[in-house]
Amino acid sequence: MSESFYSNSCPECNKNLIEDVSKGECFCPGCGYVVIDQIESFGPESISSDLEERMKNSRTGSPMSYSLHDLGLRTEIAYSFKDFNGKPIDSAVAEQMQSVRRWHSRIRVASPKERRLSNVLSKINETCSVLNLPKLIVETASMIYRIYENQNAAKGKSVACMASATIYLACKKCSVVRSLDEIVEATGTANIDNSNLKLASKYYRMLVMDSGGNGTITPTLSIDRYIAKLANMAKIDMKVEKLAIDIAHKTEDDILADGKAPNGLAAAYIYIASILLGVNVLQRDVSGLSNVTEVTIRNRCKDILTNFKMSVTLRAAGTYNA
Repeated sequence: MSESFYSNSCPECNKNLIEDVSKGECFCPGCGYVVIDQIESFGPESISSDLEERMKNSRTGSPMSYSLHDLGLRTEIAYSFKDFNGKPIDSAVAEQMQSVRRWHSRIRVASPKERRLSNVLSKINETCSVLNLPKLIVETASMIYRIYENQNAAKGKSVACMASATIYLACKKCSVVRSLDEIVEATGTANIDNSNLKLASKYYRMLVMDSGGNGTITPTLSIDRYIAKLANMAKIDMKVEKLAIDIAHKTEDDILADGKAPNGLAAAYIYIASILLGVNVLQRDVSGLSNVTEVTIRNRCKDILTNFKMSVTLRAAGTYNA
């Protein structure tokens, strides 16, 4: 190491040196002499407080991920038919590399438990990619399944239904509105008799009971998110959505919502708000988007209007006070 590394002045003009961390250089502002051109950075890898952002900015190797059965700490043999210099690889060497790549993929999974974990995590990644869910949902669902796999025997359970149940529970924990029907359909295993949907529902209840210990901790979502999602899908005016949320807050009751589907309640609130504001919204359209029947919407509207009295005061500026 040179003596200039320990010096704070330029060896040419004796001016104070400036350290450029972005370029890794230490130079003189007067004469422009570069004293050091490769400065080692001993600072933190990332100053971000977000775990996902910190993992992306890691210097050493690829970021760890719970969505991979070996946490991403594996060596991948790239699919390429050219060598380092860009020249094409001989066919015999390419065939040998393909054989090595195949055996490398096989020996990564050494036991039935690892194979089952790899299959479920691959299905979780595939389904979340189809639904355009954020990376947080993928990591949360993977962690939920890892915890269940360590505490219980997941042998013999359907891979697609278990992946659907863990994704649905992760969406609940992260306050992302997705129905179990959408998730099962995204896995590509939806059938006419809804057997996979029933099995995924069974697995979801099982995961909730295991994660909550005695089953007292159940992830729930606010009715606001269901109303906002349904209003965005139906492209309803913002005033209807706001009034529906205000009505939902002022008529909030555990007895009213106990045992009721939240999408049915959200559809009823939107329908009531549209009637009060004079917006033409058909029950048929709302029921199709919320995946409930028109009878369910009418029953929820009847329950709301029977148990509560509401009055809406319109103002000159077009606002309202529910």
